[in-house]
Amino acid sequence: MPEVPSGIVGASLGGAVSARHGRAWLALVAVLALHVLDEALTHFLDFYNPLVLRIRSQIGWFPMPTFTFGPWLTGLIVATLALALLTPVIRRGSPGARLASYAFSALMFANGLGHLGGSIYFERWLPGATSAPLLLIASVMLARATSRVGATRRRFGGDR
Repeated sequence: MPEVPSGIVGASLGGAVSARHGRAWLALVAVLALHVLDEALTHFLDFYNPLVLRIRSQIGWFPMPTFTFGPWLTGLIVATLALALLTPVIRRGSPGARLASYAFSALMFANGLGHLGGSIYFERWLPGATSAPLLLIASVMLARATSRVGATRRRFGGDR
């Protein structure tokens, strides 16, 4: 059997890993969209705003804002669409793609943990908690895919 040059194997493997990274990014974006819908349908702001106001009354410098429904939902939709539009950039492995992926993954993992941990703390199912496990799963998938991109680049062509 003829030997395949390592550069060709690396390019092929790198393409597959980059494609998986792009799919993992897009999967987390899709789960975020589902999570936004979950929060909107379960009246997240009815829980969130009073909590922020209560914390502010106890800790005056608490930096979290309160929201009204329209601007909150519009902002989340715009952010989710912007993240979706970044998918080709992430898949190409543009500079900063791995950093952005790790940051997005960590933020969404913390978001999922917050909903589930809050449900335990407040002893009730919080708005947005239904989709929180999906945030955890998709975040881990993106972090793993991002890690594989770095490992493949180090092995087959230098890390960016």
